[in-house]
Amino acid sequence: MGTTGTPTKITQGSTTKGGIGESTLRPDGTLKVTGEFAYSSDMWHEDMLWGQTLRSTVAHAEIVSIDTSEALAMDGVYAILTYDDLPAAMKNYGLEIQDTPVLAHKKVRHHGEPVAIVAADHPETARRAAAKIHIEYKELPLITDEASATAPDAVLVHEGRDDHHIGHVPHPNIVHRQPIVRGNAEEAAKKADFVVKGEYTFGMQDQAFLGPESGLAVPSEDGGVELYVATQWLHSDLGQIAPVLGLPEEKVRMTLSGVGGAFGGREDISMQIHACLLALRTGKPVKIVYNRFESFFGHVHRHPAKLYYEHGATKDGKLTHMKCKIVLDGGAYASASPAVVGNASSLSVGPYVIDDVDIEAIALYTNNPPCGAMRGFGAVQACFAYEAQMDKLADEVGMDRVEFRQLNAMEQGTLLPTGQPVDSPAPVAEILRRVKARPLPPERQWESSEGADVRQLPGGLSNTTHGEGVVRGVGYAVGIKNVGFSEGFDDYSTAKVRMEVINGEPVATVHTAMAEVGQGGVTVHAQIARTELGVTQVTIHPADTQVGSAGSTSASRQTYVTGGAVKNSCELVREKVLEIGRRKFGSYHPAWATAELLLEGGKVVTDGGEVLRDLVDVLEGETVEIEAEWRHRPTVAFDLVTGQGNGHVQYSFAAHRAVVEVDTELGLVKVIELACAQDVGKALNPLSVIGQIQGGTTQGLGVAVMEEIIVDPKTAKVRNPSFTDYLIPTILDTPTIPVDVLELADEHAPYGLRGIGEAPTLSSTPAVLAAIRNATGLELNKTPVRPEHLTGT
Repeated sequence: MGTTGTPTKITQGSTTKGGIGESTLRPDGTLKVTGEFAYSSDMWHEDMLWGQTLRSTVAHAEIVSIDTSEALAMDGVYAILTYDDLPAAMKNYGLEIQDTPVLAHKKVRHHGEPVAIVAADHPETARRAAAKIHIEYKELPLITDEASATAPDAVLVHEGRDDHHIGHVPHPNIVHRQPIVRGNAEEAAKKADFVVKGEYTFGMQDQAFLGPESGLAVPSEDGGVELYVATQWLHSDLGQIAPVLGLPEEKVRMTLSGVGGAFGGREDISMQIHACLLALRTGKPVKIVYNRFESFFGHVHRHPAKLYYEHGATKDGKLTHMKCKIVLDGGAYASASPAVVGNASSLSVGPYVIDDVDIEAIALYTNNPPCGAMRGFGAVQACFAYEAQMDKLADEVGMDRVEFRQLNAMEQGTLLPTGQPVDSPAPVAEILRRVKARPLPPERQWESSEGADVRQLPGGLSNTTHGEGVVRGVGYAVGIKNVGFSEGFDDYSTAKVRMEVINGEPVATVHTAMAEVGQGGVTVHAQIARTELGVTQVTIHPADTQVGSAGSTSASRQTYVTGGAVKNSCELVREKVLEIGRRKFGSYHPAWATAELLLEGGKVVTDGGEVLRDLVDVLEGETVEIEAEWRHRPTVAFDLVTGQGNGHVQYSFAAHRAVVEVDTELGLVKVIELACAQDVGKALNPLSVIGQIQGGTTQGLGVAVMEEIIVDPKTAKVRNPSFTDYLIPTILDTPTIPVDVLELADEHAPYGLRGIGEAPTLSSTPAVLAAIRNATGLELNKTPVRPEHLTGT
């Protein structure tokens, strides 16, 4: 494997204990479950100040005036900054489009937008000072939906747009538009014996990570700043922070601190720039920790969506065509909306063979909360709609719903609507077969000889029923999710690996900038090093910007790309170690020159298992360190007229069967089981694989029956920014989640692996909705399902 990551054959690797394929335990696991793990909010520094953000109380308004005098006069207040106090020419930031002001300038565009920041010697002093800043607003008309955003006389959310998308959108309030046209959907529709249409509404979901945004900025003697922060992408943050501070990147040194979950919500900047600005202004360390209320305003959310679909099929069940329009509400700033549009459009057909399609996806600028990356990233919304359509169409044709899907399922070699072939296993029919074949949970399992177990009933411990009016439903769904960054993005990762002898034992150190956000990358990196270098002891260096970029912990890409970089670097280190061995000991045994040599169990061995030397002997007095990159094969941007192009790297597939009990009188739902089958290519750590699939499944369950950020349509204000009113599944809501793991290797990927973290989030939501429809006979075209949707009240 070269330094650019040219794929090699798939190998089983070393037999060293704790290597690839074993369920090794997480090094941070015990600390996290016992509460001893140090998160970014736990950081402390002597003489530290506390930062606080003042946020807008209205969604769209001109800023008439800002008066900070009363707040500045308070004891303990060290600094207050507004837009006019920012030090550099660059005062905006953004993942792709730099449209987000560090602090609001002349106007605010959404409820909760940062307007001013305060540094004080106590967090309560900072909060009180922020409350004493007086701002006069002149409210402006609101843009809240497609109709208000695209009207000819619509107020522009961003005047004078000049980003690279403006030339191909029909209105300045559209962030990005991606059509995909293949074949002739109009002509194909004439061949359909059955046509179904549907309009679907997908609610705004919050990432709901348990550790709110936090970080510590420490000014350094060279005029720079050290930032310790919970994030998903250190180098992306660095590229946005440094220009605003007016500093070269080498003077902004970033270290990853403990991350309490992410799910896409930490891809964007939150408190990073604010903490650095206050630290540089005051000359003191500044810590910022959001409370839960502020966290709801401090990060982006999943795009709510309207989806309009039409499908046709022949009387023997073959799909004829598909038309759809997907409207994503991006909120006030672009964030990742362009990429979400690309995913939603290119994956809008689902894992099915349809030759004739007419697709359009757009993202809007509105005065609603900004939306961006969240687990599933555009494919989640599309899957909810196309899977409902598959059930409708199967019923019209008169076929079993699973068999209908299997009849139309893609497989390896299928051309996607973008014209890209699926060139790795696509076991869509097989994973559907597996979830359907699994035995169903017992009927009326809440009943026992000792009496009813109310925990198994809708309403649970609230004891609302003992089974009266409770009916069962079963539903199926399957989804397709891309892996890695797409559309021509230079997606790569970097890893530095060092081997040396410490206290008489060979030790490998792995250093990457990968953000460990709970996905278990630090475990997998150690497993790769043990496999490739034959050592037991592996140290994972803290992630920081002193090594090359690892890209974002998102898009199910880290094991693929950063794992690939670690593998690549380890292979290069191994070759260097063997060179040293040949130089030192090659004359002692002819196999040094003639045999395939491996590193296993701390020894150099031949491919026949003969031990040539201990690694300690080879490495004594030597240190081998190599930093190398790994890139997957290139992608291209989708054509802006036809949508054609090889835009994605790899695909991941998951299927679910949901079993629910519904109290039809009270409109309460209990999800009993969410069985999943998923192809993971190669389970590098089977225990972590199961955990990722179960976690993604639970997140999909949340948006199916409880999770939604409610935005008042009249004021564009968030109505439920707390875990009291924004509900997430607890252990009592989480069903049994049996998992069937397939390992069908993708020859293009390291070890044949396939990104896994997002695919189960796609199909679990429509499976739950399908099961509730099966139980009630209702159409239910909106997430989440609420009691009033089931009872008509």
